[in-house]
Amino acid sequence: MGNELLERLFSLKGKTAVITGGYKGIGLKIAETYAEAGADVAIVARNLAGCEAAAADIALKYGVAAIGKSMDVNDSARVNAVIAEIVEKFGKIDILVNSAGVPGSEKPILKMTDDDMNDVMNVDFRGIFYVCRAVAREMSKNKKGSIINIASLAGKIASPRMSGYCASKAAVIHMTRVMALEWMRDNIQVNVLCPGYFLTEFNKDFFASELGQAIVKKNIPMNRLGQLDELQSAVLFMATCPAFMTGTEIYIDGGHGIV
Repeated sequence: MGNELLERLFSLKGKTAVITGGYKGIGLKIAETYAEAGADVAIVARNLAGCEAAAADIALKYGVAAIGKSMDVNDSARVNAVIAEIVEKFGKIDILVNSAGVPGSEKPILKMTDDDMNDVMNVDFRGIFYVCRAVAREMSKNKKGSIINIASLAGKIASPRMSGYCASKAAVIHMTRVMALEWMRDNIQVNVLCPGYFLTEFNKDFFASELGQAIVKKNIPMNRLGQLDELQSAVLFMATCPAFMTGTEIYIDGGHGIV
């Protein structure tokens, strides 16, 4: 009975998931989680070789269909073209995860250039808008779908020298709410995951440093970084959550946001 319940509630067999930024870090962990649950996956990012390699590994390990595509989320025409190619390949898109992002320049506001702000907003905000719009058009044809935007705890709390990043993530959180309202008539759920500090290949050297350790000790009540495995149950739930759940924020941050 237990296995039947899990299969009914959390299986992704027969589903197709698109994950932007899915060849490394959080995005890759999400792609692997969905593939293990039975979904076919499309991994998209600017790095074609990285996407194709990740897709090949996932297909071999989990026995699902997986493809890698090159796509700059800040190029709306390319976004539209790649989404169309994915639909042609799989016939539909059931799940979208927007995990592509950049950290932005760590400068005080008075020293930021126009390009500094544009660079982070173009990827972390506008890119998510472009991808959501393209995928929602396809999902609306089937009157069903789940979109999960990856924001950050930085969209809730203020951090010095991170104005562009914080602003972009706050914008994603609020845009998610608007999307949820507009698209619920087509049974498209839009929710947002807001991680705190997680250990990845990108940041492991920094958090091993004295400064990185000090930041963890000062800000995270659990006194440690999150591990990518700790995202799996959350992202699987968000992909299979009840239709009545939309416009919801989920924070996984070791208590960082409550201190």
